[in-house]
Amino acid sequence: MDLKQLEYFVAVVDLGGFSRASRLLGIAQPAISRQVRSLEVELRQTLLRRNGRGALPTEAGKRLLDHARSILQQVERARREVDEVKGAPVGHVVIGLPPTLALALTATIVREFRRRYPRASVSIVEGLSVHIHEWVVVGRADVGLLYNPVPSAAVEIRPLLDENLCLVSRRGTRRQASSVKLRDLPAYPLIVPSRPNAIRALIDARLATLGARPQVALEIDAIGAILELVAEGHGHAVLSRRAVEASGVRRQLVARPIVKPPITTSLALAVSSQRPSTPVQDAAVALVADLVRGTAAS
Repeated sequence: MDLKQLEYFVAVVDLGGFSRASRLLGIAQPAISRQVRSLEVELRQTLLRRNGRGALPTEAGKRLLDHARSILQQVERARREVDEVKGAPVGHVVIGLPPTLALALTATIVREFRRRYPRASVSIVEGLSVHIHEWVVVGRADVGLLYNPVPSAAVEIRPLLDENLCLVSRRGTRRQASSVKLRDLPAYPLIVPSRPNAIRALIDARLATLGARPQVALEIDAIGAILELVAEGHGHAVLSRRAVEASGVRRQLVARPIVKPPITTSLALAVSSQRPSTPVQDAAVALVADLVRGTAAS
């Protein structure tokens, strides 16, 4: 029995199937299947019940799951305690950012992290909030920033702040109203991310309460590209003012708050509640929280 077998087994159970575990771990599905099968052969027990929709743990699998999580946590704790002897945070930490924040914060986070913690290293992964949540669960990301997080026993959610969304338009020569009422939003052709983007889901839900739908002109999953297309006059976007200010085309854009009522999105930090934190992870959490709140206040 080795740690990889246990890690893959836990990932398959937590994510409900081999294909999702393969996608999120970045490991070929046959390789994960072989490792789990080897574990079953060694223990002489069927650990997972495979079906067309995924995989569920058998009674033996449920018993192993508790031990596997405990073993992986003990290994991580051992690494942390060895690192703590050295003093300053060391090791590697992976931070997950949704596209809007990746555009605004990636360079700042990396630059400041390397300045504060020269003996540690950091990686940034970009994805939708729903995917970042899953990455934190399986350990692909140590820290995640999420929009409108859904409560989960496997993830500890730490609220940071609320942001009001704006209608982002091409700056014109004619005078424009300083704000846009929510009920008027369907009049604007929008360039929006595809589902299940958190902001897209929020727009759909808020308009649905009025019996309305957004007028979707284009679905684009890259925030930078959305803002460039808005600057060229292909439509409008609904984003935070932070995303606009981080864009290279910000001088060609105007961001007007959506009002009566506003569309507010909640931003939170997410860390695993099943794995012990490490000094470098704690440092990353504090750094990201400081930078997010600092840029929101500026």
